[in-house]
Amino acid sequence: MEWEAPALVLSAAPYGESSAIVHLLTEEHGLFHGLSRGGAARAGRALWQPGNLVRAVWRGRLPEQLGNLSGELVHGSAARVMSAPLALAMLASVCAVADGGLPEREPHPRIFHLLTRFFALISLDPDMAAWNGMAALLRWEACLLSDLGYGLDLSACAVTGATEGLAWVSPRTGRAVSDAGAGTWRPRLLRLPPLFMDETDPGTSIDWQDGLRLTGYFLARDAFGQHHRPLPAARLRLVDMIGALAATA
Repeated sequence: MEWEAPALVLSAAPYGESSAIVHLLTEEHGLFHGLSRGGAARAGRALWQPGNLVRAVWRGRLPEQLGNLSGELVHGSAARVMSAPLALAMLASVCAVADGGLPEREPHPRIFHLLTRFFALISLDPDMAAWNGMAALLRWEACLLSDLGYGLDLSACAVTGATEGLAWVSPRTGRAVSDAGAGTWRPRLLRLPPLFMDETDPGTSIDWQDGLRLTGYFLARDAFGQHHRPLPAARLRLVDMIGALAATA
């Protein structure tokens, strides 16, 4: 069995003296694991950095085997954001969420393409990654929830049926609620930042903080909670960094 395809590196862990277990995301094959011989050596570590786009080749005697991985670099996002702490935290967060939230070997082409564009976006100007990419990161998390079957319903207010003025989300149902329909339940609802409704809206640091709280609630309850796993530490670090940014706004 063998395949060759563009792939995004999600994680790489040392295995043995010089090898590494690498987790990749591809358009056609989904989340895939493989053994890279020499992957923990200097050249291998540079190749298998989370966030990199590579041309990967997977070979195995049987489809269910771990298989062997080799590859060549196409775009090195990891090296470009290394000196920008917030951009690096954003990259680490989405890699960890995709790695832990997606089922293995199940295609999710929309997730792959959005993630590829996100990495390109933040690596173009890492110092401005938050302003250029946080809205894209939050929309990507919402898309991930949708692809996994836990999508938010932001089409209309669950109380009044209105399609405008949506400002909240019910933590129980995931349905949007207008400000007028929230009533006395407002303190129990999750704020819906406008950037989820308008793809041209980059949001503010307060919006990013509330957006992370919104998608994080459903990721923790559904995507990760269903498998009895906590949210990745990399995402929690991003929440702390955005919280600090919002506190100074």
